[in-house]
Formats: sequence, structure tokens, C-alpha cells
Amino acid sequence: LLAIRSHVDICDPRLLAVDALLAVKQQVAPYLDLQLVAFPQDGLLRSAGALDNLTRALDRGVDVVGGIPHFERTMADGAESIKMLCELAAERGLPVDMHCDESDDPLSRHIETLAYQAQRLGLQGRVTGSHLTSMHSMDNYYVSKLMPLMREAGVAAIANPLINITLQGRHDTYPKRRGMTRVPELLAAGIPVAFGHDCVLDPWYSLGSGDMLEVAQMGLHVAQMTSQDGMRACFAAVTENAARIIGLQDYGIAPGCHADLILLDAADPIEAIRLRAARLAVIRRGRIIARSVPARAQLTLPGRPDEVSFRLSRTGS
Repeated sequence: LLAIRSHVDICDPRLLAVDALLAVKQQVAPYLDLQLVAFPQDGLLRSAGALDNLTRALDRGVDVVGGIPHFERTMADGAESIKMLCELAAERGLPVDMHCDESDDPLSRHIETLAYQAQRLGLQGRVTGSHLTSMHSMDNYYVSKLMPLMREAGVAAIANPLINITLQGRHDTYPKRRGMTRVPELLAAGIPVAFGHDCVLDPWYSLGSGDMLEVAQMGLHVAQMTSQDGMRACFAAVTENAARIIGLQDYGIAPGCHADLILLDAADPIEAIRLRAARLAVIRRGRIIARSVPARAQLTLPGRPDEVSFRLSRTGS
């Protein structure tokens, strides 16, 4: 990983987590771009002092305005929280990344309000709705109106395959919903889509290693994006799409870009996802900061090579 966007809880008036992660951000800056989102985990309006805490977190240097409208006590409060937070972002010239409609309830439609506020305040290209799992359960006709609204508002989407498939549909009997938002349809509608990891070793998800190829692989399966183009799109969802959504500057392999890249032990994006390829080298600003050895198996079988990989090649190695 060379860049991370992480949400930091601001509901503690002491802002201990904010101060800790701001210190981490400074410490890792030579080898990692860390963006922090001011996140009112307990709700902006249902948690006393949350707006003041969030404002103080931004004053201390947190980068992005966050929210969780579906966790407010009423739909009206959720809509009001979006309005307040987007206005705050517009005043400060900051991006917005909200946990939005992380629910199986098809009537949780805060993404519509988020898109409206993005248009009203001129925030096109700076607003992201994360999760959007209620869209999985929405009526198709409503979604057919919602997606053009998102596109016109310049709102991006971030699905979190590992967590969405774990948490959503949990209270269903059978059939159980997959829960992840409509990734292929969002992409087809011209909406930028990325995959996030979301949780790592926390109360919501006790696994996880921060491996974005694992995330891409899970997203591929949950969204059934198994065509050649679909699998490449899943790779883009953890690379170029994600970089564009979080606003990384000088990203890519072209003259004038930062020399930041990860060298994978794979011939192409599909093989990288299939094998969750070893990261042979992690390069930051032209300097190798980490290496991994290629994944190889040692054989002791007569007539077989001493060493093999699982990569596809003409030599069979």
C-alpha cells in the first residue's frame, strides 16, 4: 500500500484517536499517503457535541468530512446531517466521504440527498458515498433514476466487498442477500467506483491483512464480474479508480508522475488478482521501500521441475 484513506472517530470530545492518527500520518509521510476522514461514528445529530468535535478535528488537520446519515435517529435527521456536513465541506474546500446507506433497508436512500447537496453546493467530483449497500435491495425502477442523479452530481461510490458480504443479509433467512452495492451497473452508468477494505481486525471484521488484491478478488466474486473486462475493472477498482476518487496527485506511470508503484509477480491484472500476486517491490518516490520473494513451490517428484509457480507460462512453470 502506498496510499490509505481511513476514517477516524471524532465522537470522543478528547479527540484522542484524531491526535493519534495525525501523529501516525506525520510519521508515515515519507512512505505512505494517509488521508483521514472526520467520522461521527455515533451520528452527527444523535451524539452530543459531535459537530463541534468534527469541526475541531478539521481544524487540527483532518483531510475529509465524513458522516453516517443512516445511523441518525430519523430519515429527516439523516438528510439534515448531510446538508450540514456538505455545507461545512464547501466552506472549507474539503472533500466528502460518507458511510451512506450501509443497510439492507431499501428505503434507506440518503445517497439521493448526498447527490442533491453535491449539486446544490458545487461539490461535483469531491463527494463519495461509501458502502451504498441498500442499493442492493432497492427497486430497479428507483435505481434507474438514482444512478443518473449520481452521475450528474459527480458522486463516486466505494464498495467494500469483504465487509459487505460479511455483514449484509446477516438477518435474512434464505435466500440471503449478498448485500454489496450494484458495482457493474454503477460502472456502466459512468459513475466512478472503487473497492475499499473497510475493516481490519476490529469488532466488525476479525480478519483482514490490508491486501487490496484480496479485496479485488472478493469484489469480483460477489459482483460476478468474471468476464475479462469485468476482472480488469476490479483491478482498476483498487488502483486507478481508487486513486482518482481520493484525489491522489501525480498518480500513474507517465512522465511527471511520482515514481510510486508496486511491482507484482504477475503478467497482467487478471493474473495478479487470481494469484494475489507477491509484491516483488514497493517503490516510493523512486526508492524501493519493501520487497517480497516470489511465491514458489519446491517439488520432489521424479521428472518434474524442482521449483514451480502458479503463473501461466509457455514453459509450464
